[in-house]
Amino acid sequence: MSKVLVIGSSGTVGSELVKLLRAKGHEVLAATSKEKPAAGQVHLNLVSKAGLTAALKGVDKAFLLAPPGHTNQHELLIPVIEEAKKQGLKKLVLMTAMGANSNEASPMRKAELYLEKSGLNYNIIRPNWFMQNFNTFWIGGILADSKIYLPVGKAKGSFIDARDIAASAAALLTSEEHSHRDFDLTGTDVLDHDQVAEILSASTGKKIQFQEISPEAMLQGLLKAGLPKDYAEFLILILGFFKEGYSARVTDSVKKITGRDPISFKTYAQDYKSSWLK
Repeated sequence: MSKVLVIGSSGTVGSELVKLLRAKGHEVLAATSKEKPAAGQVHLNLVSKAGLTAALKGVDKAFLLAPPGHTNQHELLIPVIEEAKKQGLKKLVLMTAMGANSNEASPMRKAELYLEKSGLNYNIIRPNWFMQNFNTFWIGGILADSKIYLPVGKAKGSFIDARDIAASAAALLTSEEHSHRDFDLTGTDVLDHDQVAEILSASTGKKIQFQEISPEAMLQGLLKAGLPKDYAEFLILILGFFKEGYSARVTDSVKKITGRDPISFKTYAQDYKSSWLK
């Protein structure tokens, strides 16, 4: 069995990935920015680079993503790739985002290109918008007003369950079948936010609706929530891409990697319905 470092282990995808890998019998080090890590954790701060060499020492494989709140993702990711190469890792799986490869100058794409040229055995996964955003980032309006407030119009998205992203990452980390390949990960349900609201309403018994808001109103809400200005503006930018229809594409990558179909939005809504009943 492998020794695997999971960077982003406390996040939506990373926490699920840690569970999946440990269930398969792998030794997992869960990276944490906390100065005093608990058992099974290792200190690593991607911003300051503190703990980087020690975190990768003796590791066979690693999962890597940039922490939220930063727009200069390549500056955080490339040093990890460099250290992984220096220490001779057998596999590195990098998670960016669907559309990251559309602009060669974008920070995420710079990290992808660096990994592709590094000589490391790798995979890159680019998930579409998470289903779990509705029980985390967008939940405030649902709990307060039974409204999903977003500046996305009638555009549709092939939302993906974070559990499918973690399952894909786990499969890629533990198999060489798809090495040196990149994958765009999506669900199979292509929904606009009115349809999302209908599904959430059916699962909870509450009348949940989608409310279109302006990008300016969304930006002000993100800033009031404490997000850095550059990151809030980045979110508005990619929500604009959603509105333009770039998130509606469907791929079969999850099934290719895991051997099963992605989780449906109805299943997600049923599994997480307690989130919207608080």
